[in-house]
Amino acid sequence: MPFQPTTPQIDAGSTLPPRPVKAAMLRGAALRCPACGHGRLFRAYLKVNDRCPDCGEELHHQRADDAPPYFTIVIVGHIVVPLVLTVERMFAPAMWLQIVGWTLITLIACLTLLPIIKGTLVGLQWGNYMHGFDPRSGGREDWDGLDPERFAPAKPQS
Repeated sequence: MPFQPTTPQIDAGSTLPPRPVKAAMLRGAALRCPACGHGRLFRAYLKVNDRCPDCGEELHHQRADDAPPYFTIVIVGHIVVPLVLTVERMFAPAMWLQIVGWTLITLIACLTLLPIIKGTLVGLQWGNYMHGFDPRSGGREDWDGLDPERFAPAKPQS
């Protein structure tokens, strides 16, 4: 099947149609393409496909960077720490048992949530036309929507 992008090139001055951000985030959380919801988002554990294998939407623009691990640590920490304190208060298990148990629970929770959170953030970026997902950017990931020549400071005249 030949590649057919789902997002057409749009003139820099035109407005963009709204995208379903919530649906895109839910599709990303399901590890599916934020555009079509069918193609696999990842080709490896945390490696995002360059293009959706089903609809051809370019996904290489995503820049989740450090946000997924940060959110994962915050979420898992807010779940595990109260559990640790509750179990210690109620049952006072042996220290070795707690070290092994909580380490495994934390590790499994982090490794399970990390791709879900990264997929959600890729969906958020796609839904909001962030980075190179804006068709007016011409694929430039750092495009901010401004013409640099038009908004550059005036050059001093000599």
